[in-house]
Amino acid sequence: MTNTRKLTLVAVLSALSFILMFYQFSFLIDFFKIDLSIIAILLALVLLDFKSAVWVTLIRSVLKLALNNKGLETLIGLPINIIGVLVFVLAFAWIWNKERTHGRFVLATIIGTISLSITMVLVNYVYAIPLYARFMNYDISKTLGLVHYLAAMVAPFNLIEGVIWAIAFGLIYTLLQPILKKI
Repeated sequence: MTNTRKLTLVAVLSALSFILMFYQFSFLIDFFKIDLSIIAILLALVLLDFKSAVWVTLIRSVLKLALNNKGLETLIGLPINIIGVLVFVLAFAWIWNKERTHGRFVLATIIGTISLSITMVLVNYVYAIPLYARFMNYDISKTLGLVHYLAAMVAPFNLIEGVIWAIAFGLIYTLLQPILKKI
């Protein structure tokens, strides 16, 4: 694949990923939102490589900052989203992209989802909770309790989110097989 074609594909997938970020739905509570922008990122992994998937993630995130910034919510939430997406994509790159079998897809889903959940608990504990408390005057420790929030909300949400991401990508990937073979 030529560099021009590769750059074009990264640009198109970045734009698609950015557009998919607009279609979020809340789950559990209002600030737990699932977006399916990862589908375009995983397509970049499948069609190109892990480095391209990272570029798609970064470009769609810059577009989000520039064109759909919601202030502190974006400034705190977007880095968390980037970390979570890249952890999940890394599992797919490491396990499934090398040998694309159904069993390895399931294994990548399991490893990616568990890794996503553990990472998000740690990132929330170290990064998000202190920033929300300091800059948005919302101390989750006082309202819900830190352990309850992390164990009963963050971890289960990310387990569900990882499964939703994998199912959505699996369906899209299966439907696009005839087109993907041509590319």
